[in-house]
Amino acid sequence: MNNQKQIEKKRLWIARGFIFIVLFLNLQAAFLFGFYPHRFSPSFELQGLVGATVIKAIAVLFFMWNIPYIFACVNPVRFKISLLEAIFMQASGVIGESIILLQLSASLPVLQQSIQRFILFDTSGLVALLLAFRIINTGQIRTEKH
Repeated sequence: MNNQKQIEKKRLWIARGFIFIVLFLNLQAAFLFGFYPHRFSPSFELQGLVGATVIKAIAVLFFMWNIPYIFACVNPVRFKISLLEAIFMQASGVIGESIILLQLSASLPVLQQSIQRFILFDTSGLVALLLAFRIINTGQIRTEKH
């Protein structure tokens, strides 16, 4: 394997690594919300069966949200559109959560803290996805099987 192909392969795996970290953490959150909703419902000032059901519904949304991330992780060059979708989805999460936070009353500090954690979590994920995108767009990585 020539030196250029080795560099391309390394960059592809680094990009995959960034995407995988975001995918893993998002799916971990989905599993935790889905299997242990009672742990998270108080942070949203929800309780009982209604609170658990709302948190489980959020878990389902997390699973749905991450489908493009899976394709992007498999091959961010071949499935570049999935990586772009993941970036836009992550950015829309940060923007939407920020808008929600701005609209919350100061009398809801527990809920504010929960939304702030989501903003931090999603902003970190957005940065990782943008780094992956930059890596695959620096130079030319061919879409050969890697």
